[in-house]
Amino acid sequence: MSPEPTAALARFVATARPGELPARVRHETRRALLNWLGCAIGASRHETVERMIAALAPFAGPPQATVLGRRERLDILHAALVNGTSSHTFDFDDTHLKTIIHPTGPVASALLALAEHAPVDGESFIHAFALGTEVECRIGNAVYPSHYDVGWHITGTTGVFGAAAGAGRLLGLNERQLAWALGIAATQASGLREMFGSMCKPLHVGVAARNGLVAALLAREDFTSAPQAIEGKRGFANVLATERDFSRITEGLGETWELDANSYKPFACGVVVHPAIDGCLQLRAAHRLAPESIEAIDLLVHPLVLELTGKKAPRTGLEGKFSVYHSCAVAIVDGAAGQAQYSDARVADATVAALRDRVRAEASGGVAEDAAEVRIRLGDGRVVECRVEHALGSRDCPMSDRDLETKFRGLAGAVLDPPAVDALVAACWSLDERADAGALARLTVPNEGGARAAA
Repeated sequence: MSPEPTAALARFVATARPGELPARVRHETRRALLNWLGCAIGASRHETVERMIAALAPFAGPPQATVLGRRERLDILHAALVNGTSSHTFDFDDTHLKTIIHPTGPVASALLALAEHAPVDGESFIHAFALGTEVECRIGNAVYPSHYDVGWHITGTTGVFGAAAGAGRLLGLNERQLAWALGIAATQASGLREMFGSMCKPLHVGVAARNGLVAALLAREDFTSAPQAIEGKRGFANVLATERDFSRITEGLGETWELDANSYKPFACGVVVHPAIDGCLQLRAAHRLAPESIEAIDLLVHPLVLELTGKKAPRTGLEGKFSVYHSCAVAIVDGAAGQAQYSDARVADATVAALRDRVRAEASGGVAEDAAEVRIRLGDGRVVECRVEHALGSRDCPMSDRDLETKFRGLAGAVLDPPAVDALVAACWSLDERADAGALARLTVPNEGGARAAA
């Protein structure tokens, strides 16, 4: 095997130069960070985050880094854990569609916590972020889909590599130390799909961020690991996947960028449900549909939809995110599928629940992952239908910069006042021109009355 993947990735991260990052990739990093910050700030008061802070803050170290959207400060390891968890709590973060990895959460949560403790300029931050996401997505490419199919949550298992690589770059690790960091990350890789619909799913992202940061910090002190942590006989890929293709890690490394395959969610749930939601919203708008007029909603979807989101009777808002039945019903009732549609109250709502019982879904291998067919039979005998070829938010129908700003404002505006939201938008779009990347975190801190604290 030449070159060996672990060594090749370490060499890539150690030697890549910021000026080699294409302008389009640089811009995509800003889009990804804006989207991630909105998701983390928006979820900063969610019970998942409240319970995590209540449990762990008493044991945290010195106040080195910001908890995004809150006034608490924690040590960098706990801040990375909490911010990573917060950013994935709404399941509204970005998606690398080739692998279903949510790439930004693990990497950005580790890097921003580190950047507050060890100040770094925005250009270096953006470059380290791009390198980290490249590492995690290339490792994901090598083991997907078999790794995912056997039950691993690929964002948690590969995100730890991305966080380690990005943090290692910011810490100035040499090639040998970066290889150790990847090995330390590999032996911590975890996250089970059985946890979907519970608070443990976003926890996977936080743990990946924290453990990746731990890996880089240990490697800086020459804490060793196995040299073939990814490709070795008992390494990550051979133990955690039934099939793997190591060429997908090394081919074109430094020439092509996986952020080109990144996408953003217009709806606050699993990305595989988006085509069905898109179709329901289109039919609702075109025919002014009311839930009481509908006898049945029939869906034809990709097989992953039922595998991942087949919960027919969700009991909580988090479970609702993994129910194509709830998603389509609430989209018809509310005309939206934002975070508000995935509250416990909306899942329990009698009108939503009644329509949910009239949603039927059939899987077909002939339907693409970003496509769906929606057929609605009305009480007056009419049938209306829609075929979504590419869902809103997919790479073929992407969210624009303005779309992402609108999404960010809706999420962050629930926590911060308008001037603070404006300042964060401006800071994200100009991050590579800023002297202190860590200041981005401090702009998310609200004052007691809701206004932001001074950066």
